[in-house]
Amino acid sequence: MKIVIVGNYPPRQCGIATFTENLVNAMLTGNHGEDEQFEIEVVAMNDPNKHYDYPAIVKRIINENDKKSYLKAAEYINESGATLCLLQHEYGIFGGNSGILLLGLVKALKIPLVSTFHTVLEHPNFHQREVLKSIASHSSKIVVMCHKAISMLEDVFDVDAKKIKVIEHGVPDFEKLLKPKPIKPEKWVNRKVIITFGLLNRNKGIETVLRALPMVIEKHPEVLYVILGKTHPHVVKLHGEEYRAHLVRITKELNLENHVEFIDQYVTEKDLASTLSLGDIYITPYLNKEQITSGTLAYALGAGLVVVSTPYWHAEEVLANELGRFFDFHDFRELANELNLLLDDETTINQIQKKAKEFGRKNYWPLIGQRYRQLLVNVTKNAIQYLQEINTAPEIPAFSFKAIKRLTTQMGILQHARGIVPFLKEGYSLDDNARAIIVSQMAFKRFHHEKYRDYLVKYLSFMLLMHREDGMVNNMLSHYNQVIDAKLSEDTFGRSLWALGYLVHTASNDSIFRIAHDLYHASIQNIEHLNHSRGLANSILGLFHYIRKFPDQIEQIDKLTLLADKLCQRYESHSISRWNWFDPEITYDNGLIPTALYLAYQITLDNRYLAIANEATTFIEDICFDNGHLSLVGNKTWGGDKNQKSDIGQQPLDAAAMVLLYDAQYKTLQKERSIELLKKSFLWFFGENDLHIPLYDAQNKGVYDGMEEFEVNLNQGAESNITYLMAWLIAEPYLRGQE
Repeated sequence: MKIVIVGNYPPRQCGIATFTENLVNAMLTGNHGEDEQFEIEVVAMNDPNKHYDYPAIVKRIINENDKKSYLKAAEYINESGATLCLLQHEYGIFGGNSGILLLGLVKALKIPLVSTFHTVLEHPNFHQREVLKSIASHSSKIVVMCHKAISMLEDVFDVDAKKIKVIEHGVPDFEKLLKPKPIKPEKWVNRKVIITFGLLNRNKGIETVLRALPMVIEKHPEVLYVILGKTHPHVVKLHGEEYRAHLVRITKELNLENHVEFIDQYVTEKDLASTLSLGDIYITPYLNKEQITSGTLAYALGAGLVVVSTPYWHAEEVLANELGRFFDFHDFRELANELNLLLDDETTINQIQKKAKEFGRKNYWPLIGQRYRQLLVNVTKNAIQYLQEINTAPEIPAFSFKAIKRLTTQMGILQHARGIVPFLKEGYSLDDNARAIIVSQMAFKRFHHEKYRDYLVKYLSFMLLMHREDGMVNNMLSHYNQVIDAKLSEDTFGRSLWALGYLVHTASNDSIFRIAHDLYHASIQNIEHLNHSRGLANSILGLFHYIRKFPDQIEQIDKLTLLADKLCQRYESHSISRWNWFDPEITYDNGLIPTALYLAYQITLDNRYLAIANEATTFIEDICFDNGHLSLVGNKTWGGDKNQKSDIGQQPLDAAAMVLLYDAQYKTLQKERSIELLKKSFLWFFGENDLHIPLYDAQNKGVYDGMEEFEVNLNQGAESNITYLMAWLIAEPYLRGQE
């Protein structure tokens, strides 16, 4: 069987690269004694601006921050004849925030995926949680290296425990590696050698050991502390050798030069084995409890060293049953005490060293390789069953006004938030309050709960404040109740008219109806001033709802026809060659424009409106549906060429507009295809998008403000949350099959 492994690989210098190489060799060892023969290829991750002279087993590389590179790698894997993909996952080695770009590859795979998780966090941030959840949902099996990770994956990441298998970190057979027997460096002779090794970074906590040493040396002057390893390449890139210099300064300040040795090298496995074999005690003074895997810990035990460690998760599990000693994070005094107790008791040291060697023998790489082989063979034999059990369909949450409530004051709904915290400084907009009127009324109609009407009254009150005597509207109001910008916005006028028309159509409360009716008629006299596409489209939606309430008012139908004709004229003046659109650019809220013409057709049955709505919808579909999911036009650069659109800065407003579009198209044409595209548009909020990650925040019941190139914009403003709820109220009946 053929396996493709995705991860880091030597000569790239990092723990994942070393692990992957050892795992490959361990699995291939089984080819000499088992019936099932393995063929292995590696797809290696490349960090930015680096080139490595990879061995022949590496068939393809992925450039860390190149989205297309991930998709091309998935295509290669699918066409390689491989029966299974084995992923070595660590957040930091993949591109985008928390390795988000990897999801493109994972989702595109057409063969079973088995994932080894080298990091599992108890308190992940949004990106960390959603990335790992997505990988887990697409994986047939997940491998972790300690049992603690199982409950964490269940509780934090919603992973079914049946998917998870514990296979410990492998260690080399040190006795085979240590032939001939290594010779102690002269400086190490007649010394008690304490070692820490690995790529240096501030989380290593080495300063804790340095501060403990004076109290140890006072009783045991023969102690030598060896710090083996280069600084982590990412640390060097960002901070240079700042941490190493910091450690050297502490060493000098404490007069430890004769008791501390820095070995600034990235050593081979054989050299590492030699170094460890000459030591007595190994220290892992890590500062972070949330470490679920430590290769250095496994190697130290395999080498038969006494381990003294802070109680991070992997250490707590592995060092149980008197296999090591613990000291608390940052507590150099407790460390000094533990070291002195051990150094005073040679018998205890010998007993622990014997237990450590026994532990190591159970986890020699060939044995670990055999466990992986058995797992992968089982997944391959039962591939159909495992693939059927994989459920990546998003769970649609219940309707919730929680985010809207956070943003709403006595004045109305605030525009923006920092994270989930309302940002008072940027005040209010009529745009958002008009949309909030529509959503509140939609929610009241659906759920008949008075709280939605209470919210509606607040937003309608804000609209009363912003309406001018001439029937036009102001948009922006500061938190100090000052109108910020009084110039006419056609968008804002149109959205206000939409909200008022919708209230006239649907409000069951007489007072709300009369206010909406009066404001509508004060405004409608100004529609002849409208010329821009979105102002026209929003206003048509308002007229549509008013006419649904009063279908005999010919004057309103004439006004709708006037606006629809203007919209068609814009289309005809800009539509050239293959550019079937209303403007020279594709910008925002695009689905709303053909929506308006579908609604105009429903009122007038004018085939011109229907023909243009269909042409424009086909045009925007060709731009916005990519690889089977909705890929919106981003706001970084507006699209003047449908083949060169930006996907950076995609916004919930635009996804909701596509839901509106397909709802209107379905109600006009009654074609099932419209329902399918409506569902796809709505599922953009739940990970069916370019980053393959949800914009819905299940914890806080809100929606994030958009998708950037490598991450989600984690603010939760009014526009995002209101348009999401509007999309929910339209799409949910279709999802239930009750359209």
